[in-house]
Amino acid sequence: MEIYLDANATTPVLPQAKAAAIQAMVEDYGNPSSVHSTGLKAKALIDGVRAGAQRLLDTGDGALLFVSGATEGIQTAVLSALNSLRGNLQAELLLYGATEHKAVPEALKHWNQVLGLDLQIEAIPVDTQGRHDLAFLRQHSARAGLVCTMAANNETGVISDLDGIEAALVGSPALWLVDGVQALGKLPLRLRDRRIDYAPFSGHKLYAPKGIGLLYVRAGAPFTPLMAGGGQEGSLRSGTENMSGIAALGAVLAALSDGATLRDEPTMSGFRDRLAAALVEAFPGLVFNAPMALSLPTTLNFAVPGLSSRLLQDLFDAADVRVSGGSACSAAKAAPSFVLQAMGLPDWQAAGAVRLSIGPAVDAAFIDEACARIRACGESLRRHCLSPANNFATLGDGITRFMQDGACCYLLADALSQRCVLIDARPEQVFRLAQALTCQGYPVLAVLSTTGEAEHAQARALLAEAVPELMPTRPCDALGWPLDVPALALGKQQLTRQGQVLLLGETDVPAIAFSGLSEPADLTACVGPNSLLAPARDEAQQVARCLASAEPTEELAAQQVQGTQLKAFMTYHPDALLVDVREPYEQFLSQTPELIGVQMEAMPLSRLLNAIHPWLTEQPQRPLLFFCRTGNRSRQAALALTRLGHGQAWTLAGGLALLPTATLSKHQPDPALYV
Repeated sequence: MEIYLDANATTPVLPQAKAAAIQAMVEDYGNPSSVHSTGLKAKALIDGVRAGAQRLLDTGDGALLFVSGATEGIQTAVLSALNSLRGNLQAELLLYGATEHKAVPEALKHWNQVLGLDLQIEAIPVDTQGRHDLAFLRQHSARAGLVCTMAANNETGVISDLDGIEAALVGSPALWLVDGVQALGKLPLRLRDRRIDYAPFSGHKLYAPKGIGLLYVRAGAPFTPLMAGGGQEGSLRSGTENMSGIAALGAVLAALSDGATLRDEPTMSGFRDRLAAALVEAFPGLVFNAPMALSLPTTLNFAVPGLSSRLLQDLFDAADVRVSGGSACSAAKAAPSFVLQAMGLPDWQAAGAVRLSIGPAVDAAFIDEACARIRACGESLRRHCLSPANNFATLGDGITRFMQDGACCYLLADALSQRCVLIDARPEQVFRLAQALTCQGYPVLAVLSTTGEAEHAQARALLAEAVPELMPTRPCDALGWPLDVPALALGKQQLTRQGQVLLLGETDVPAIAFSGLSEPADLTACVGPNSLLAPARDEAQQVARCLASAEPTEELAAQQVQGTQLKAFMTYHPDALLVDVREPYEQFLSQTPELIGVQMEAMPLSRLLNAIHPWLTEQPQRPLLFFCRTGNRSRQAALALTRLGHGQAWTLAGGLALLPTATLSKHQPDPALYV
C-alpha cells in the first residue's frame, strides 16, 4: 500500500470526480457551443460548475474562467496586467514575493520582455517565518504596476498575511495577483471583499484531474485574452472547453461544499500534529522549517541534521511513502530550496529540506499507517548507523565508498582484526564518517590522502576532534601515513604505499589501487594490469577501472531488461544472480522482485568494489542483473562490470519504480548481507 504524502504536488482523482469525468466523456459529450439538445446539456453542466465555484470562492461580480491550470491562469493574469501598463509612466516596478512559485517571476520576465516594457522586476523579501516584508511593500508599492503574492506557499505551507498586504497597498495604483493554488478548499480568500484583481487555481492540487483550473478576474480589472479563437468563455479564453475536466472539478467543489466528504480544518490540524510527532520520534534533532501556527494544516517542511534531502527521499520511497524535496516542478534539480534560502534559513536546512503534504480526503487509518511507516524509517536509519542519535552497533568489513560531489572517500574495515583505515576523507563527510566509525567501534590505523589536498588534512583534524578515542596518535607524514610502518595490516590483507598510490591486496589476489593519479602511464609502475583502480574522483560514475581493459572507443550502453521482461529473462537465464545495489537502509524497508527459486544478493553500490573481482574471475561468468529504485545506480553497476570485461551484466530498466506491482513482495534481507 502506497502512502502518498505529496499532495501539494498533485493528488489522486476523487472517485466522484472520476465518475463525473467519465459521464461527461460518455454521456454528456456535447460541445457546449452547439445549439442542439446535446450541446445545451453540456452548456448547462459548465454553467452549473461555474456557479458552484463562484459560491464557494465568493467571487461577487468578478469573472471566473475555466483554464488548463494555474500556469495558464498566471500567464493570462500577468499578460493582462502588463498590457494595461503600456504607456503608463508612473509604473516602474513589478513586485513578486521572494518565495513565489517559479511560474510567477518567469511569467513576469517573459511578458515584460515580449511587451517591451523594460520595467524593473524585484522580489519582496520575506522574514524567517516566510511572510512578506510589509514595510518593504509599503515603501515600494506606489511605484509598482503589479504586485504578485501567493495565498499559501507550496513548499512550506506558510499562509500569507493577505489583509496586511492589502493594507500595505492602500493608495497604490498597482494591480494585485494572488496565487490561490494551495488555498483552494483550505483558506477563505474572500474575493468579493478584497481588492485582489487576479487569482489562479489548479484542479489537480485538490483531487481533480490535471488540465483543468480556474482564473478569477475582478470586475473592472484589465484583461487581455491569452488565446483568441472561437470565442468560448465569453471570448475571454478561446478553445473548446475541457468538459470532462470541468465536470470532475465540479464534483470536487461539490465535495467541498457537502461538509462530509473532505476533512475540516481542525481534523487536518490533528492529523498534521500526529505526523509531526512521528517525525520527531523517528529523526532525532529534526527541525521544522516553518512555524505550524502560520501554516496550512496540510503541510510540513523539515530537515534532519547530517541527512541530505536525497537520502531522506530515498528512505521514504523505500517504505512506499511518497514525499518531495520541495516544489515538484523543481524536485529533479539537485539544488537547495530557494524558498528556504529566501527565508534566511541555514544552508544545511535549505539543502536538506523535505516536504510532507496531505489532502483533506485522508482519514485516520491512513494517518495511522503513515505514522507507522515514518517510525520504521527512523528504525532503519538507527539499524544502519545513519540516525543523528541512538544508532545500533554495526559490523564493519570490506570497502565502503562515500561520495560527495564527485569526490570519493573509502573506509577499509576488517571485522576479524577490528581495524580500519580511511582514504581521502573530506571535511563535509566528517559527520557521516564519525557515525560509521562510532558504530563499528574499530580503531583507525590511519587517515590517508592520495592527492595531498588540504581538505584531507582538514578532515583528519576534524575527525580527531569528533572521535578522538578511535583516531591514530602516532606520528604520520603529510599524507597521513604512519612514519614507523611499511604496511598496514587489515586481517588477511595489507595496505602498502608506492608514492601516492595505495595498494590493498593479499597473496595471489590482484590488488585494489586507490589513487588520485588520472593517467594510466603514471600507474603502470606500481599497479598490475588486472588490478582495480579506485579513483579519488569519479564524476563519470565508473566505480572502478582496470589497466588491462582498453578504454572503449565509443560510449558504452548498459544491457537492459524491461520490467515486463523480468520473468522471461530469469526463465532464459536460470543461473542469473539478481543484485540489489540499493543501500541497506532502503533494502530493510522495501520490496524486491518476487521470483521463486531465483538467487539474490544484496551488494550496495557503495560496496560494489568488494564484489567486482569475484564476479570477473568466476568461470563461467554467470549473468548479473542489477536493480535499484529507479535504474540509475543499477545502470552504473552494470556499466562498471561491462567496462571491466564482464560479458553478462544487465540493468533492470526503470528499477523497482516501474516494475509491475504484482511482481513485488515484501522482503527482509539477512542483516549479515550488509556487513
